Amino acid sequence: QVQLVESGGGSVQAGGSLRLSCAASGRTLSRYAMGWFRQAPGKERAFVAVMSRSGASTNYAPSVKGRFTISRDNGKNTVYLQMNSLKPEDTAVYYCAAEAMGDGSTYSGAYDYWGQGTQVTVSS
Repeated sequence: QVQLVESGGGSVQAGGSLRLSCAASGRTLSRYAMGWFRQAPGKERAFVAVMSRSGASTNYAPSVKGRFTISRDNGKNTVYLQMNSLKPEDTAVYYCAAEAMGDGSTYSGAYDYWGQGTQVTVSS
């Protein structure tokens, strides 16, 4: 089993940047594809980005492509989400998740482990 803890959320003005971190304990993250999801008030949890176990493959939601970058440091057992050119519509609780069986699903139900989430608020 793996435990995930997100950090790095906060409040920022539109156009600003944040970097979210997801630190894992219990098992090495290289065993998992790692994804980021977000949930805005009154909305369902939505896919943001995913990286395969090897790190060779990434996928992004169209709304964040070109602005967000997912990366992983297996030595630190940490996954990151660099968010640039933030918009008010990026406001949400952001979750990282680990996928044990697949290798890069965009479907939240495919993920086995979740962090507690970190709030990102973007003001106009």
